[in-house]
Amino acid sequence: MNQENTTQVPVPTGHFTVLLSPTPRGARLARLLAVEWLREQGVSYGVTEAARHIVAELAANAATHGRVGGRDFRLALLNSPRTLRIEVTDTRAEVLPTLPIPAPEAESGRGMLLVEALADRWGVDLGPVPRKTVWAELDVPADRRPEARSPVARAVS
Repeated sequence: MNQENTTQVPVPTGHFTVLLSPTPRGARLARLLAVEWLREQGVSYGVTEAARHIVAELAANAATHGRVGGRDFRLALLNSPRTLRIEVTDTRAEVLPTLPIPAPEAESGRGMLLVEALADRWGVDLGPVPRKTVWAELDVPADRRPEARSPVARAVS
């Protein structure tokens, strides 16, 4: 008899990751999945709304500017008590996001300005080749942290 030993690696409850097609449909699905997961995690409305816009922009950029035929992009959300980190990884490391100043009549080009305005921090990590990860972090307000909602934490203060 052939027995296989399998090991299940536990996925932290504060971590979500998914591969999506680099298409408008994949970008839309990234936004919808992110919002649903954040609601399940109990993330506050304000943080969830900011994250929704950031995910929408970063996923749209991955589908538009980071698209390589046959290669998906990855959305990752990392939720800690103090910070929500959003990461979008694609396979076009040579195309980096910028903060352009679009003409007033321009119909596009404001996405990273939106990320800049909503995120507390954002940046780009390169590698491994040919990948890049564009990330944004949102600070979780102190009154919305899990320890702030705990009856024990309130009794101690």
